[in-house]
Amino acid sequence: MHALASAFLATRFATLLAGFNILQFLQDALQIAGYPAVIVFVMIESSGIPFPGETMLLLASFYAAMNGSLQIPLVIACAALGAILGDNIGYYAGKTGGKALVERYGRYVFIKPEHLERAEKFFARHGDKTVFFGRFVAVLRAWAAFLAGVNHMHWRTFFIYNAAGGILWATIFGCLGYFAGRTLGNFTQVEKLASNITWIIAGVILVVVAVILFVYFTRRSKKTTEEADA
Repeated sequence: MHALASAFLATRFATLLAGFNILQFLQDALQIAGYPAVIVFVMIESSGIPFPGETMLLLASFYAAMNGSLQIPLVIACAALGAILGDNIGYYAGKTGGKALVERYGRYVFIKPEHLERAEKFFARHGDKTVFFGRFVAVLRAWAAFLAGVNHMHWRTFFIYNAAGGILWATIFGCLGYFAGRTLGNFTQVEKLASNITWIIAGVILVVVAVILFVYFTRRSKKTTEEADA
């Protein structure tokens, strides 16, 4: 009986989820709240909670292009503000309780103490770049700030690179939604274009990181060999 009830609830939830129109939800929120909706949605995503923040930015920019109900400079400014606020919330959450949370429950997602040590060393060297470029990668956009807090990245350094990344991200994707909206006139095509650009940016970042790591380990290996020969 319990199994049947659980199966029924799971099926019911899946049906409701399938019937939920996320785009309509975003449109309603944008029509009701306007600019504050952009701030809130981007802020929630940036704080570490899976939420359609970037989609809201694109939709608001698309509205600005199509009917002039919103002004693109204000849309970009609101998205940048939401990104900065959300990232600082994520940073604070990571710094105040994130490490204890990861140490306690990390084993359930295969995170070991040595992984935390490596992450701390990585953020000590590359935290600024991770925070900046993470804004353009879907997973890192939600988690980079939290990880920076967990690894106790200096707040001033975090804030500078976080703000720079948030402003640049909001400008690029805000302008993309605006100008692509005026050109294509279809939000589905605009969203698809933005998704492709996001993947391209992520790919470029991964290639650059791979090249840097290759050069680093090649030089390190060469230096070790020379020291051994000496």
